[in-house]
Amino acid sequence: MILVTGATGRVGYRVAEYLTEAGARATAMVRVPARVMALPRVAGHIVSTLGDPPPPDTLQAFDRVFLMSPAGEAQEEMEVVFVDALVAAGHRPHVVKLATDGFQDLDCDVRFMRSHRGVARHLEATGLPVTYVAACPYMENLLAWTDEIRENGLLSAPVGRGRVGFVAARDVAATAAHALMSCDGDGPTYVVTGPEALTYADVAKRISAVFARQVDHAESTPSRTRSALRAKGVGPWECEGMLEMFDWIRHGGCNVVTGDVRDVTGENPRPIERWLGKQRGAFLGAPSGASYF
Repeated sequence: MILVTGATGRVGYRVAEYLTEAGARATAMVRVPARVMALPRVAGHIVSTLGDPPPPDTLQAFDRVFLMSPAGEAQEEMEVVFVDALVAAGHRPHVVKLATDGFQDLDCDVRFMRSHRGVARHLEATGLPVTYVAACPYMENLLAWTDEIRENGLLSAPVGRGRVGFVAARDVAATAAHALMSCDGDGPTYVVTGPEALTYADVAKRISAVFARQVDHAESTPSRTRSALRAKGVGPWECEGMLEMFDWIRHGGCNVVTGDVRDVTGENPRPIERWLGKQRGAFLGAPSGASYF
């Protein structure tokens, strides 16, 4: 039996969906009982949180666990608490941990990657079998710019000519689901990317081509970006993390393309044009209210 944490989120929902379609026995973990109605047709569900895990007798039913949580200041603490609960249950399940590519690089000082690195250190200290799915930035992150693109024809970010192997959340989820169904002993780290690494200027050109309107990349400054993020309601910790991420991109940290999606799933990762074509309403419709996370 497979336990899927974060089962109502961008990736977790699709992991549960892929597992169900493949005939795997999956149970979704949700924080709020009302969210059960939003789940795919999984075998079952439990109501709990990473910071307040299910009791040992419940966890003992799962031999594989998909571990993920939203980016936030408490992410490392919550995931460590949950890992300790798995250890205390005594049955040593295989953990497939969703991370952000760069967590493996000790020189990467982006707080999001540091959080994942801390969880990884703790997992390794426990001796639990683990597989990492380390994703490049999601194509879905671009939805945070839809209002600016619609109103001003601009994609503004302080990233210079840095390239990003943008990946669709569906491809991340498919890779994680396959890993959950096939893991046996300590697994590898899958670095999950799209088919190419693009500059933000490249992305603006692809948006222009797909939606037949002129969109340009405008290089911003960290201070202007900080003000824009805070105005959108992004909290201080997350805001500074985004600025660190943009700096990481600018210096080449996300210029990564791998074949791991194809190798694991047997399918090529989605190109950005295909993803954009499914997002017409977001890019051309009413204000999105999209989040950076």
